Amino acid sequence: MTGLIMAAQLILGLSILVALHELGHYLAARAFGIRVEKFYLFFDAWGFKLFSFKRGDTEWGIGWLPFGGYVKISGMVDESMDKEQLAQPPQPWEFRSKPAWQRLIVMIGGVAMNVILGIIIFSASLLVYKGEYLPNSEVKNGIVAYKLGKQIGLEDGDKITAINGKPFERFDDLRTSKVVFGSVLSVNRNGQNIEIVVPDDFYKRVSAEGQWSFLGTGKLYYDVSLVDEGGSAYQAGLKKGDQITAINNEPISAGSDLPKKLSELKGKKVKLTVLRNGENLEVSPVVNKQGKISVGYNTSAEIDKSYKMAAITPMLALSFGTADAWEALVSNIKGLGKIFSGEEKASDSLQGPIGIAQIYGGTFNWEWFWRITGLLSMVLAFMNMLPIPALDGGHVIFLTIEAITRRKFSDQFMERAQVVGMVLLLGLMVFAVGNDVWKHILN
Repeated sequence: MTGLIMAAQLILGLSILVALHELGHYLAARAFGIRVEKFYLFFDAWGFKLFSFKRGDTEWGIGWLPFGGYVKISGMVDESMDKEQLAQPPQPWEFRSKPAWQRLIVMIGGVAMNVILGIIIFSASLLVYKGEYLPNSEVKNGIVAYKLGKQIGLEDGDKITAINGKPFERFDDLRTSKVVFGSVLSVNRNGQNIEIVVPDDFYKRVSAEGQWSFLGTGKLYYDVSLVDEGGSAYQAGLKKGDQITAINNEPISAGSDLPKKLSELKGKKVKLTVLRNGENLEVSPVVNKQGKISVGYNTSAEIDKSYKMAAITPMLALSFGTADAWEALVSNIKGLGKIFSGEEKASDSLQGPIGIAQIYGGTFNWEWFWRITGLLSMVLAFMNMLPIPALDGGHVIFLTIEAITRRKFSDQFMERAQVVGMVLLLGLMVFAVGNDVWKHILN
């Protein structure tokens, strides 16, 4: 059942993203009087399709191969490789007959749609699921430095006033890529202003330990969301809603503390300090051979009750959502740069369909679904703008050169470039899927 939920979320999320991406190309093409012969969600490879109908000049349908989708624009060299059409004289309604600037807009239409969608999803999620935020100005008692924060020199009570010299509104901005990919934090400590340098590779530590291993406004704890009735935690008396505050008398200092400690205590008892209805209790479940105690939990942090949360208005949601979407895009660019520089392995960073499905998870939660879908929308926009033939970015490069030089590339050149791009993309897809399978085997 878990696998089916993962697959369903993956298909639903990608269907939304692909359909709207292609809609961007479609609307831009129609705006300039260019015919669109096909609009397909998923590929109708070898002519097989699940469903189709024709309206006007366009055939609308759903293919059987769930690896994306496409629009077939008249007179354009694309994945269909329709050489017969290109051999005919150009028609006024065809892509190749239009000025370079119009063709350029058609090609960036899909990416623009994904960026707009990403901003809408991030903004709406803040408005619907969050509703409020903690202003940094409210953190009057300063931060609580967790394990990773202490490693870079932060201390409890530090008041962080700026990121890279710029003041910020939301306290949660301290846990974004603008900080963890390397930054300088302006800190007021006991009335003195100092700077804390966050190293460029800090994101690796955050990825390994969890974002709740950096800093917050109160003590860390694990909020128990599920207790398996057949597991040792249930037998030891742990209940859903309990807050685990310490492990073997050691306060929690990182999101990875519990799984790490359990992996070290296979077959042994672990003492958990639990807060239940305002009372501190102790339970001692036995860790099984897999390093588990059969519970589900989320890492959380206390927020000082004297701090006033601020409401997220529609305008603030749009402002924050745009910033979050942009941050997602920038973090992907930074990540790709680290792969090319050799700082990161492609096998560790790239996710195929299996990996993405696992990120969605085996339980359905609308807030998490939209969060991942919004992130993927920005990832799809970024990936499509890479200067690879067959991707939108490759077409943009060729059209930009054409607009500057006023010399059009031949259809034969574009066909060959398309083949090269498709081979590269196929190789990347095979690598991503194979990498997913290999990770699954290792785990």
